[in-house]
Amino acid sequence: MKNSMKNYYGKLCAETYEVLHAEAPEDELAFYLSYAHAGDKILEPMCGSGRFLIPFMERGFDITGIDLSEEMLSALYRKAPRAHAFKGDILKFDSDAPYDYIFISSGSFSLFTDEGAADRVLVKLRSLLAPGGKMVIAAESMAGAHNGDGSYRLVSAIPLDDGGELRFSSMDRYDAKTQTQHSPGRYELYRDGEPAESEWMDFQIRLYRFGEFEQRLERAGFASVTTYRSFDREPAKGDMDEMFLYECSVG
Repeated sequence: MKNSMKNYYGKLCAETYEVLHAEAPEDELAFYLSYAHAGDKILEPMCGSGRFLIPFMERGFDITGIDLSEEMLSALYRKAPRAHAFKGDILKFDSDAPYDYIFISSGSFSLFTDEGAADRVLVKLRSLLAPGGKMVIAAESMAGAHNGDGSYRLVSAIPLDDGGELRFSSMDRYDAKTQTQHSPGRYELYRDGEPAESEWMDFQIRLYRFGEFEQRLERAGFASVTTYRSFDREPAKGDMDEMFLYECSVG
């Protein structure tokens, strides 16, 4: 499709995301905040438009974000001009000092669908974490696997202040061989009832089986891996848990 990029949030994608996910859910935000301590140096890879980063800033934490999407970072800076965030690839990111706490929220790590890339990113994150530091990552479970009817369905129609409308449509296909959920999205800006602008995203996420991601973390050099199934730290039980939350550290 025209202007289609894998897992990249373009202009219309970012605008739609800002409306549908303007603020972090309270329970999820409280979960990630619970690992932060005064004086910690914190890194949030894949920070997007800052729905977690900004609340950390507001509480006085020293937090840095990184994201590939210029459009999402622009939205972040509109809301928080003093935010400290970098545009770029986490594999090319370097820091003068290690981080005490690193977190990737909302299952975003599952956007790394390439097996080799996922392993390299974990090794990189391990190198950025200070001795005794903590990393918390959310990944999508097998509960997210589903197939649609092969056609796009309208997910949302968002009225704009200028009279326009943002429409988001998506379809679903699960690839069992690669454990990848494909949900390509179509974003359209309508004016006077007619499409004025459109954008597509080839949205893909890697789904994980219980125990699978833990092995990746251990190979990357992390220790003391604990897996939860909810933000109140219920221990994970199996493949069909709604999500997986991985808490790990380095020696």
